[in-house]
Amino acid sequence: MGSKDKKSKDEGKKKKKAEKDESEEEDDDSQKKKKKKSKKGADESDDEGKKGKGKKKKSKNVDYVEIYENELRNYEPDKVENYEDEYHKKKVYEVVTITGDVNGAGTDANVFITLFGEYGITPKLHLASKNRSAFEKNKTDVFRIKTHNVGPLKKVRIEHDNTGLNASWFLDRVVVTDMNRPHLRFYFACNNWLSLTEGDSLYVRDLLGSLDPMDMPKYNKYVVSVFTADVKGSGTDADVFLNIFGENGDTGERRLDNDKNNFERGTEDKFTIEAPNLGRVRKITIGHNNRGSSAGWFVEKVIVDDLGNKAVYEFPISRWFAIDEDDGKIQRDVLVGGSQPTGIVYNVQVVTGKIRGAGTNSKIHMIMHGSKGLKNSGKIFLEGGKFERGLTDIFNVEIAALLSPLSRVTIGHDNGGVSPGWYCDKVVVFCPFTGIEQTFPCSKWLDEDEGDGLIERELYEMVSLRQKRQKKHPWSLWIWTSDLPGAGTDAAILFQIYGEKGKSDEIRLDNKTDNFEQGQLDKFMVELPDLGKLTKLRIWHERRNPFAGWHLSRMSIMKTLTKETFKFPCERWLDANEDDNEVVRELPATGDLIPEPLTPIKYRITVYTGNVSGGGTDAHVFLCLIGDQGDTGDRSLINCKNNVNKFEKGNADEFIIEAVSIGRVRRVRLGHDGRGGGCGWFVDKVIVREEGQAESQAVEFPCNRWFDRNEDDGQIVRELVPLAEGQRLYNVSYHIAVKTGNVSGGSSDSKVFVKFYGEKGDTSRMILAVSDNNLRNYFEAGRVDVFTVDTADIGQINRLLIGHTNEGMRAGWFLDSVQIMVPNHGKHYMFPSHRWLCRDEADGKTEVEIYPSEILEVEQLMNYEISVMTGDVFCGGTNANVFIQIYGDQGKTEVLQLSCRSNNFERGATDIFKIEAKDVGKIFKIRISNDDTGIGAGWYLERVEIKHLVMAMVPKEKKEDKKKKKNKKKKSEEDEDEDGGEEMREVPMTYLFPCDRWLASDEDDGEMVVELLPEDSEELEENTYELHIFTGNMMGAGSDANVFINIYGENGDTGERPLRKSNHLNKFERGQEDIFSITAVELGPLKKLRIRHDNSHQSAWYLDRVEIVDTKDDTTYYFPCNRWLAVDEDDGQIARELVPVDEAFMRKDEDEEDSGATLGLEQKAMSTTYTLRIKTGEKKHAGTDANIFAILYGENDDTGIINLKASKSHKNKFEKGMIDEFIVEAVDLGELQKLRIGHDNSGGSAGWFLDWVEIDAPSQGQRLRFPCGRWLDTGEDDGAVVRDLYPADLQTELYTPFVPYEITTFTSDVFAAGTDADVFIVLYGQKGLCTQQKYLCVNKRERLMYFERSAEDMFIVELEDIGDVIEKIRIGHDNQGSNPGWHLDRVEIRRLLRKGKGSETTIFPCERWLARSEDDGETVRELVPSEIITEKLLRDGTLKHNEIEVEDALETHTYKVSVRTGDMYGAGTDANVFLSIYGDLGDTGERKLSKSESSSNKFERGAVSPETGFTITYS
Repeated sequence: MGSKDKKSKDEGKKKKKAEKDESEEEDDDSQKKKKKKSKKGADESDDEGKKGKGKKKKSKNVDYVEIYENELRNYEPDKVENYEDEYHKKKVYEVVTITGDVNGAGTDANVFITLFGEYGITPKLHLASKNRSAFEKNKTDVFRIKTHNVGPLKKVRIEHDNTGLNASWFLDRVVVTDMNRPHLRFYFACNNWLSLTEGDSLYVRDLLGSLDPMDMPKYNKYVVSVFTADVKGSGTDADVFLNIFGENGDTGERRLDNDKNNFERGTEDKFTIEAPNLGRVRKITIGHNNRGSSAGWFVEKVIVDDLGNKAVYEFPISRWFAIDEDDGKIQRDVLVGGSQPTGIVYNVQVVTGKIRGAGTNSKIHMIMHGSKGLKNSGKIFLEGGKFERGLTDIFNVEIAALLSPLSRVTIGHDNGGVSPGWYCDKVVVFCPFTGIEQTFPCSKWLDEDEGDGLIERELYEMVSLRQKRQKKHPWSLWIWTSDLPGAGTDAAILFQIYGEKGKSDEIRLDNKTDNFEQGQLDKFMVELPDLGKLTKLRIWHERRNPFAGWHLSRMSIMKTLTKETFKFPCERWLDANEDDNEVVRELPATGDLIPEPLTPIKYRITVYTGNVSGGGTDAHVFLCLIGDQGDTGDRSLINCKNNVNKFEKGNADEFIIEAVSIGRVRRVRLGHDGRGGGCGWFVDKVIVREEGQAESQAVEFPCNRWFDRNEDDGQIVRELVPLAEGQRLYNVSYHIAVKTGNVSGGSSDSKVFVKFYGEKGDTSRMILAVSDNNLRNYFEAGRVDVFTVDTADIGQINRLLIGHTNEGMRAGWFLDSVQIMVPNHGKHYMFPSHRWLCRDEADGKTEVEIYPSEILEVEQLMNYEISVMTGDVFCGGTNANVFIQIYGDQGKTEVLQLSCRSNNFERGATDIFKIEAKDVGKIFKIRISNDDTGIGAGWYLERVEIKHLVMAMVPKEKKEDKKKKKNKKKKSEEDEDEDGGEEMREVPMTYLFPCDRWLASDEDDGEMVVELLPEDSEELEENTYELHIFTGNMMGAGSDANVFINIYGENGDTGERPLRKSNHLNKFERGQEDIFSITAVELGPLKKLRIRHDNSHQSAWYLDRVEIVDTKDDTTYYFPCNRWLAVDEDDGQIARELVPVDEAFMRKDEDEEDSGATLGLEQKAMSTTYTLRIKTGEKKHAGTDANIFAILYGENDDTGIINLKASKSHKNKFEKGMIDEFIVEAVDLGELQKLRIGHDNSGGSAGWFLDWVEIDAPSQGQRLRFPCGRWLDTGEDDGAVVRDLYPADLQTELYTPFVPYEITTFTSDVFAAGTDADVFIVLYGQKGLCTQQKYLCVNKRERLMYFERSAEDMFIVELEDIGDVIEKIRIGHDNQGSNPGWHLDRVEIRRLLRKGKGSETTIFPCERWLARSEDDGETVRELVPSEIITEKLLRDGTLKHNEIEVEDALETHTYKVSVRTGDMYGAGTDANVFLSIYGDLGDTGERKLSKSESSSNKFERGAVSPETGFTITYS
């Protein structure tokens, strides 16, 4: 990280240089004072320069370093460019070029022009012509270009790209006219060659303009003297370029060449550059293109003699320009006076396209342009890149100019090499100083033989891809290696810096062969975020072999912008065989800015290994102490003070960690690398105390947990807190889903690590060693690995570092994306990547920093610590799965499984689990159960303990006073007051639930479910509910399936209970009443129940009703049903949610024989009908044979498991590309928040690709889309077969909520009165308000079953609310089927009253045929009401009946319709014609014009009434 900065490679000068640099460091303050004095005299010398006419003076009167650094200090990060100013208003210019009349004057190259004006500079504009004879000898070419308004022109830069057979061009002049103001015509005389082989070999020229065509502007001359140093190998054969920057612009890149053999060792070379007057010269950019066998070059200095302004500028350099020398740069910015300031670093990524022949051997260059083009970087040679097909080349470009955010980028090449053509995909530029990353798409050829033939392009930013990243500033780091025998090292050095605002990342200083040598000073440039005042530095190396030892003398770091300097003295070994055998040192910051440096402290660490079987480990163990003032970093526990064989069963191992004081130790991060056969480790506790302190002041960190992939939760790294109670509650769980791209070779065998950066801090680098979904091989192509990391709360995550260690046979990895779920925060982070992390692919990086593209809000959960004590009785343990559900005054959790990797629930054992669940407030009960699976499922539960964190007032912590001995007298009463008092802090709250009973089918009462109340609870008590289940008295009503029920009250619910023990041996038979008993914590007044069966055995079941007796207060609740729970009957549901009704309605139902399901409307009104449309994806093998289930979660409740058995659209469900439709009814869910969908993984082809689920809730007036786009397959994706889906807000449709109607049709008792056709209905209210046309049957089976002769068919449908009055209905059928004709007696429509309890039934008599062959042949009838019957529940519990005859019903009208067919050739038709008539009171609906009164051959050419006439009857 960073570039090394040394002045020479000469070994003989090392010590002298080190001494010189040391003295410079010590005299830093005095140098600053001298600089300030020189600044004061700057203005005086400036005046003298003006007075001295005719005399050349060295221009040292302006401090350009100060100007440059002030510009950086005054950078406004939030400043937005004003796109409404004049520059950004487009303008059309006419450009006229006149080619000279000399031999060979014409050119085949591409010609470009750049306009320079008062408002800014245009991009480089291609003067393209469709005429092949453009730019020919003695020819005038006219071009019109639309570009930025640059205002009055100052100069133009005209050039060509030197391509084609005859590139040389003799340009006579250029004329530019502003088309908006034609009188502004600027003349630019040239009369010179633009040629590499003619004249002065320039093919780029700056031309000064004038409004007078006869005026000849004067150009300035700059004599440039370049001094090559007298050092071995200092000369170069490369092409050298220079760009001079002044107040009025720059000269552009000029190749320094003449007839001599230039740039040889110890020589001075002079060149003359002619250019427009630049004013005061500010800086130069000098470099070479690295061509030739000996390209490396050592420059001593450059002198620029400004002949026009009579000023001389000296630029001392004394640096190498070489890839393999010094810092590897071949191009440098040098300010006047020889200052080589810290430039702004730009990280440039150049992506070569993935198409055939995309790579190039040419020399690639780029230019970065600032706002309005006023500043630019000059031409930058991107040396060292491969530019091969599909690869990304990365360059760190350092220039002394702040250009970010860039307005554009110029990218091109020199068209050299064997295969010069290049396909550039894009360029990405990141400036750490501003934190802005910009993407400049290209996706074009830069090839004279492809496309438009250009080899250089202007690229513009795709603003939608701009990213704001962390800002970093350049710092200068100096490291002194001690002058002791063997002090140098060949190891790679790493360091980390801490400040008041946080800490830096670990920064690696690559050790080249000559770094960190004995007695040497090494200089590096590093980039650091804003850390505030620095406090300490940790430095280390990773090699513990005999030759890696290093003796560090001291370090110094200076912020180049503000000159803040911090010193870090050391004078110690970092060597496994010297000093204390440690290779890590922490150094406190010292210097003028640090009045009191932090104190280095030795921490004595004692690690207690548990006394359990297999508790010891041979793995590599590391530890990190985390305190108020930072952390120690991960330290390897190698040098044990009391045991040779460390971490054995029952051992207490002592270690010393030396670190700068971290204040009060808050946490300990402990872990191992998981290597070795016996790597599993059980840690009892860790004790930490400062060396020299009493044992009583030691801090204990209890653990009592495994660090083992196969035990507990499988974690091998843990963070411990110094609290005995609720240890697991204080960490936040981060669930990381890592998706490997589905590309060839995308899998990796390497170890993957992550690091999170948040608002409150960052984590350490964490190896993703143990996955939650337990895929056999991690990070396989197309798969998703899920990991959980428990660590301290870092707040909202703003970025993520992910990478791998590059180990293994197949280390390269294609990372598709990362998702992080943080339930404690209610956040879901999406981190797209879609890139290689591989040494041999793309940019060669093996780690990458990525930023979230989206942060989704999800349900916020809290931590619960659940301790389950199994009784110490014979066979008290269980192998069954254990589940728990927690109820509180703010709701309930989901049903949660208590499991981990260890063998749980053994006799006499205590198992502790951390779960994340909804905050239910104060807990008033829990339900715990087992599923009776496995051998020995019976379980004796002693008690359950639940803890969670709450905010409470607790005594304040006493502050540590390190200077008690020194400051005893100074301690004031105010300090004592601060130590006392109370503060709000999170503390654990504990609930104890005693049980002491069996959960076993063969013990006690045989129950596998028990509800427990907290100890000393007096608010609630257990209650027994007596259930009476009435099976209907119709053919096939009974069922042998397993039935389950869940009863809901104001105080929660019973949970789903199986109905096993009835008063009848054979349960749920036709016409039978079965009685069951359920024991549960009292529910209060009952609100609903949910009853279902599992569709096993003879499964169809007709449930008449359920009656529940609350034995405590002897209250009976009536739940009418009168519906099938069957896949092949009714709506196909096998689960029903029922609500209680008043006893009066039940009595009425019993009194009326053949009343049917008269209470279905009441049930419908209190429930919500959801239509689920499930789309199976189009992928190969996307369909499934497994059993699919779903659970709908609302803000109030959930539906429980819904088995999706009866598709309304397909018999063979969930096939590739199909949409299956299901009906689900539920009561009082509230607004839908989540959908859980999955399958049981059964069948020959269980894997399923789910595209999306759409849920339509007409009664709520919304249609939600739940996108998925993932596999539910154990062999694909993350291996999950259950997924939680969330609604996409942008795809949610809202409409007017529907209301339920009970529609009953009475088919007449006449011969052949029934129909097989599809019957529809439309309801009309007042003022023409109507519902949509609704078909009453949902499938063919229902059409065959309903509308039989003399039948009464009842349908409950949800339609638009048309108001209190139904004016008419339209009913008809589609005339399909074997017997479509239908004789309808009447229709009755019942609706609930808007006020009070009761209903209103409207009767619509018909007594006519709806048949083509009967009556008038109509299949559609409009009916008006004859009477209205109202039933209302009175306060005394009785029903009041009221019948009213409708007197002002709409009249039926007959409309005669005449249709005139045009009298032109082919005007007639044989098609079916339909007509709808609309009026103030509604419409006729679409009617088929089938029977003409006058003509059998309808709609013929020229036919008109009365020849063609139809009759339509309408109400």
